[in-house]
Amino acid sequence: MTDSTSYPRRDWPRLFLSLPPQQIKEAVRTLTESCRVDDQALPQSGLALLQLRDGALAEPYYIGETPLSRAQVTIIDKNGKKGAGAAQILDDRASLARDIAILDAMLANRLNGHQIIEHLLEEGAHQLARNEASRRVILDRTRVDFALLDATAEDNEI
Repeated sequence: MTDSTSYPRRDWPRLFLSLPPQQIKEAVRTLTESCRVDDQALPQSGLALLQLRDGALAEPYYIGETPLSRAQVTIIDKNGKKGAGAAQILDDRASLARDIAILDAMLANRLNGHQIIEHLLEEGAHQLARNEASRRVILDRTRVDFALLDATAEDNEI
């Protein structure tokens, strides 16, 4: 088992999102049976405009919309220990953002059950590694050597 500090907190949502949503939902349901969870703000989902800067003139422009959900919670465990957490994810499910915010609060504040959440982080890291490996295989299979095109172009010239 790893210590949660081996993964920066900013990476926790990404690691959780690599797992099936049902697994996250069940873990949250189990972990919060003996806790009180209060929403600091209502979980929200919607579209966010993605803004970039033009490379030549440095003027801002919008390249499009992306789904965004956010949640912020406070948790009090059965021992009375209190912790706060939040999540902002590129997904349209506000309930998933709330579940990840709960996991964030419990793990960051080392509330009861944080060992289970550390295990979920580890599973998420393994899943991300598998995804990256399969992407590398696909990239290697689709690699094109353009030097070969240049060699054939010289042979065809009259």
